[in-house]
Amino acid sequence: MSGKITYETLDGRAVAEALVKDNAKGLDIVDGHAVKAEKDYENPDQLFDMLIARIRKYHPSTDVSMIEKAYHIAANKHGIQCRKSGEPYIVHPLWVAIILADLEMDKETIVAGLLHDVVEDTDATDGDIKKEFGEEVALLVDGVTKLGQLSYSSDKLEVQAENLRKMFLAMAKDIRVIIIKLADRLHNMRTLQFMRPEKQKEKAKETMDIYAPIAQRLGISKIKTELDDLALKYSQPEVFFDLVNQINARKTEREEFVQQIVDEVSAHMKNAGIQADVNGRVKHFFSIYKKMVNQDKTVDQIYDLFAVRIIVDSVKDCYAALGVIHEMYTPIPGRFKDYIAMPKPNMYQSLHTTLMSSVGQPFEIQIRTQEMHKTAEYGIAAHWKYKESNDGKKSVAAQEEEKLSWLRQILEWQRDMSDNREFLNLIKGDLDLFAEDVYCFTPQGDVKNLPNGSTPIDFAYAIHSAVGNKMVGARVNGKLVTIDYKIQNGDRIEILTSQNSKGPSRDWLNIVKSTQAKNKINQWFKKEFKESNIIKGKEMIAAYCKTKNINQSNIMNTKYMEIVQKKYGFRDWEAVLAAIGHGGLKEGQVVNRLAEEYNKEHKQELTDEVVLEKVAEAAKNKVHIAKSKSGIVVKGIDDVAVRFSRCCNPVPGDEIVGFVTRGRGLSIHRTDCVNMIHLSESERARLIDAEWESDVAEKSGGQYLAELKMYAHDRQGLLMELSKIFTEGNVDVKSMNVRTSKKGTATIEMGFIVHRREELTRLIEKFRQLEGVIDIERTAG
Repeated sequence: MSGKITYETLDGRAVAEALVKDNAKGLDIVDGHAVKAEKDYENPDQLFDMLIARIRKYHPSTDVSMIEKAYHIAANKHGIQCRKSGEPYIVHPLWVAIILADLEMDKETIVAGLLHDVVEDTDATDGDIKKEFGEEVALLVDGVTKLGQLSYSSDKLEVQAENLRKMFLAMAKDIRVIIIKLADRLHNMRTLQFMRPEKQKEKAKETMDIYAPIAQRLGISKIKTELDDLALKYSQPEVFFDLVNQINARKTEREEFVQQIVDEVSAHMKNAGIQADVNGRVKHFFSIYKKMVNQDKTVDQIYDLFAVRIIVDSVKDCYAALGVIHEMYTPIPGRFKDYIAMPKPNMYQSLHTTLMSSVGQPFEIQIRTQEMHKTAEYGIAAHWKYKESNDGKKSVAAQEEEKLSWLRQILEWQRDMSDNREFLNLIKGDLDLFAEDVYCFTPQGDVKNLPNGSTPIDFAYAIHSAVGNKMVGARVNGKLVTIDYKIQNGDRIEILTSQNSKGPSRDWLNIVKSTQAKNKINQWFKKEFKESNIIKGKEMIAAYCKTKNINQSNIMNTKYMEIVQKKYGFRDWEAVLAAIGHGGLKEGQVVNRLAEEYNKEHKQELTDEVVLEKVAEAAKNKVHIAKSKSGIVVKGIDDVAVRFSRCCNPVPGDEIVGFVTRGRGLSIHRTDCVNMIHLSESERARLIDAEWESDVAEKSGGQYLAELKMYAHDRQGLLMELSKIFTEGNVDVKSMNVRTSKKGTATIEMGFIVHRREELTRLIEKFRQLEGVIDIERTAG
């Protein structure tokens, strides 16, 4: 279904919402008032019909029986499951399959897209998938299922790095696994409005850090641009909607300008006898935002806010069209890029030129062939389009391996690296794709592309590690240059090496720009000084143990050492020692963690008699209760396990008493706790005076469960008013139970988290002010 949205009838935010929906779906703005809008289908059968129609577009003769079978199995397995939006769960895998069909993927990938959640969310197994659809589909579904279990939002670097390693290994096995995952993430981002705000921000950050850069690396701009826009929308909503409104403010004027350029260019192409499809568009919001941030400019100062694209039949026509364009308009110096002769690493090819219009407004033109346009939209996915050979079997392009050289490089890094922290930094650096590349040449004329700002050192390591390690100087265009010279497009570079070179300098790490060069320099230093760093690390551990009176032989247990390795992200103990030796890790951190593991296994069991003896020793003084990172601290009695009782839930500020339990250490109760009031005489011998440390009572950062019982006249809206008080106070509610008597009295039992007694008192006062409240009491046993 299509329809019209009249922007003038909507407020600013609604305009922005409508605009991003259009931009996300790649729909054109027809005039100043209306756009073509596509309705989201909610009926699964309608969605399935749409999926088949889109497959028929690019492969009319294909047998869709396997796809139909996958749909029915997925619909049956997901059954009555629903998404947070309330729609049937099967709608999600159908949309994932539609996104894959828009990329013109093969039917195995589309089937895997339909089934990608059945193993994780239903009773279906890998064996069931293999039996019904074969090994290829089963492997794809298994790969996506495993990726779905990874979390990239963890604050722990070693967890993030380990998950990224798994993702890249999955990509190496079959790149289609990641393409399905990208389609899955895209539909989840399209429906992110149904998630909590904190979840929206988490998913948006993960998308911006991981998924959008990978889509860019794979050349799939069709997915990458929409992921970017949606991630910006949810990570910085105010910035996003302000930007969309700014772009919309002069929409009519801009569209008239672009249309004028399109008409002029079309006429000149026709006159020159060049068959061309010419169209204009406003660039995606995120790309405009990045330019505003990076160049510190406003929307009106961005050169290429809109672009005109010319699609022609051949490479020859691309250059012919460029000649016509440069005759028509004045090119802006330094703003021409030939990505046809020197493609980007993700296979992107086009001619880019920025020109000055007759009215003094700069604009960008991109010129490419139809095949280049498909590659720009689909990237690596273009290799899995339905291409059939004479025997009817699909053939994947042979050069596919070549196109993924960057992925092979990442796999080499992860084999070489024992330090997860460093691996993570390198990956994030490698996926930082917003810097333009520079193109330069070897003396033999081979092209090398490097990040903007690269130096001859980057160039040397791009050729080979041995060239970089033995480098002593460089010539650029026949002239000697310093090693921090910034390489320019078209430079011809010759590296001077010497067998007498002592290797790279640590200063080089501050000079080089490329992730590859930094990694290779670091590897050289690690290898060169590994032995001496290991020895130094051992000595530092021994010295620390001696200073702290720790028995080193007790804590140097293989089991404890493996726990420490995993915690800090190292593959073996020697790597830990080397890291301590070169200062990457503190010996105190390592020794204290080893000692902690030892103490867990060798905790002294205390008998009741021992505890009672300690009570007698400490009876002259009160026990002081404080909070620390490791839990409750008791000052006055050593080595006694302490816990807060659940029967009365004391919070800082309450009057408290300690009770020596049988075999479970010291239990802290409120003095008005029913269980303490009704103790027998023999049990009272186990009581010990206790009090809070003053700083805990005054400014506790700990969290304590408080439980209240409220009696009130039953009336409509009471629970809503209670909830409002909790929400305004930013209080975490853990439980709530409501009972109403026949006489119309409501009993409400509430459990929630507070930090100190004053906070609890304030809440109780607010509750007492509510209409109809009879009494409030704290649970006390």
